[in-house]
This record gives sequence, C-alpha cells and structure tokens, in this order.
Amino acid sequence: MAFSSVEGLLAAARTTPLWQAVLEDDQRDRGVAREHSWAQMERLWKAMQAPLEDYDPARRSPSGLSGGEGARLDGTGPGLCPPFLRRIIAAALKTGECNACMRRIVAAPTAGASGVLPAVLIPLRERDALSDEVMIQALYVAAGFGQVIATRASIAGAEGGCQAEVGSASGMAAAALVHVMGGTGEQMAHACAMALSNTLGLVCDPVAGLVEVPCVKRNVMGAVNALSCAEMALSGAESAIPCDEVIDAMRAVGDALPAALRETGGGGLAATPTGRRIAEGM
Repeated sequence: MAFSSVEGLLAAARTTPLWQAVLEDDQRDRGVAREHSWAQMERLWKAMQAPLEDYDPARRSPSGLSGGEGARLDGTGPGLCPPFLRRIIAAALKTGECNACMRRIVAAPTAGASGVLPAVLIPLRERDALSDEVMIQALYVAAGFGQVIATRASIAGAEGGCQAEVGSASGMAAAALVHVMGGTGEQMAHACAMALSNTLGLVCDPVAGLVEVPCVKRNVMGAVNALSCAEMALSGAESAIPCDEVIDAMRAVGDALPAALRETGGGGLAATPTGRRIAEGM
C-alpha cells in the first residue's frame, strides 16, 4: 500500500479527493478495477448497517454480560443528550452487543472497535438524508487513515492496548465525519489527530478475556470522541501535534504498556475483585 503517512495522504489529496486517492491505491495494490473496489466497500457499508437493522433486545451473549442495553437508549430519554447523540450512543452499544452475541459485524478496524464507525455514520446519514455514495466515500477516508495508523503504529489491542482499537476507530471515524460534512483533507487530519490524542494510553483490559467489558461501552466513548473532534476540526480548531507524530507517539505509548494492560486480562478492570469473580465463574 502506498500510504505510510498522513502527509502522503494529504499530498495525494491536492490533485484528487482524498477518498478517491485511497480507492485508486486499493486498485493498484490489489490489481482490481474501480468498480470491484467500490462494490466491495458498498458491501461493507451494507453489512455495517445490519447489526442495527437486525437488533434484537432479547438477544444475549454466551457469557450473559452483553445484550439489550442498546435498546435502553431508544426514544427521548431523560434529557441529558439530544436525540442525535442518543442515536449515536445506541448504535455503538447495539453494534458492540452484536459482536458479543456472535453476530455479523464489520471489523473497523477490529471486531472490538466495530461499533464506532457505524455509530457516527448511520445516524448522520439518517439525520441529513445523505446518499450511500457519500457514506461509501467516507469509508474510503476512514480506510486511508486506518492504513496509516496500522502501518506506523498498530490496530491490535494485544500489541498497543485499546488505543490501537477503539482509539484507532475513533480517529478513523473523526476523519470520515469531516469528509461527510464537506471538510478539507487538512481538517480530516486534525480531527484524526485530536481523536487519537484523546485516547493515548487507553489500555486493553477485557474482563474474563472477552470482548465485552469494558469493550462494548468503550465504543460509545470512541464514537462521541470522534464526533467532538470532527466538530472541532470543522470549526477551525487544530491539533498542535501533526497527525503522523501523534500516531508515532501512539506507537511509543503502546510499546511502553506492560503486558498486563495489553489484552492479557492481567490488569485494569480485568484484575479488579469483581472482574476476577466474573472470570472465575465462566
């Protein structure tokens, strides 16, 4: 793949839309026609919507730790969040629960972080009556930034902590949101950088080794973080540290995390008395 830096993405975007530069890179890398690449991304977009369309609040994960909570956010609620934000929270929960219940999801970039991108894109599509074409373009943007993160740092919790999973998804989603709202490539980079900065050091501490607690609800944090960072970038706020340097810092932080905080279940919430009792009861 051609893009190993956000600067490279932005350079390509000076002559063509950033999403198109990523699509063309996919064509070259896999030796496929434009139509083939687009059709595959379209299938991913449709699959991303399935967990919400097929959501059943009665469904529970094999462990019994997940299921049904996404439906609690449907409706008007107690009044803390406006309806649009509640839909984002609900979508993140529902997709995370779908993963825990062994249903079909889109790993974006991982199964544990699968709720972030759909949580921001689907409610926005519904609110603004956006076309599928725009949303598929946004997925190419997310893929481009995700590619750089995976190349320069990591998207694996076992390697870099949850900053590499939910954090990466949040940065990808922030950039995608900026595209949907008509922002520039530079604003996409600032949104991604800010989202990643806000999740630096996020540990991977799954209770009982399952991608449920705290993973499902962490997707909500990633989605809301992406929304706020995209809003800041679109308003002209900028990351003081360039996006590539933020990604490099993310790699260094991940390397410094002890093994107990990298998906081993040896630290964090997994090591609490309650976390250990849950694990023992499995």
